[in-house]
Amino acid sequence: MSNLPACPQCASEYTYEDGANYVCPECGHEWSEADVLAAAAGKVVQDANGNELQDGDTITVIKDLKVKGSSLVVKVGTKVRNIRLVDGDHDIDCKIDGIGAMKLKSEFVKKA
Repeated sequence: MSNLPACPQCASEYTYEDGANYVCPECGHEWSEADVLAAAAGKVVQDANGNELQDGDTITVIKDLKVKGSSLVVKVGTKVRNIRLVDGDHDIDCKIDGIGAMKLKSEFVKKA
C-alpha cells in the first residue's frame, strides 16, 4: 500500500506523485507537499489587510453586508467583539448588536 495522501478536493485514494506535486486522476486536482503540511498545521484566517485573526478578537466590517433572508444590513464600520473562528465557507461566528448571531467571511472584515 502507498503512503500518499488522499485528494483534498474529492477524497480519492488513487493519488500519485508527479515530480514535487501530487495528482488526483479522478478530479484532476494537483497540490504540493507544502500544501499538505500547511493543512496539517491548521488553517490561518486573515482579514482583508492580511492580519491574522484569532478567537476573541475585535473586528470592523469594511463593506455593507445584506443579511440573507431579511431586510437588515450590516453597515460599514460595525464593530464586532469576541469573534470565534470556524471551519467552512464563512470563517467567523459572532453576535452583532441589533442583528444577532451571524457568520461572516474574513475577506469583508479588518482587525480593530
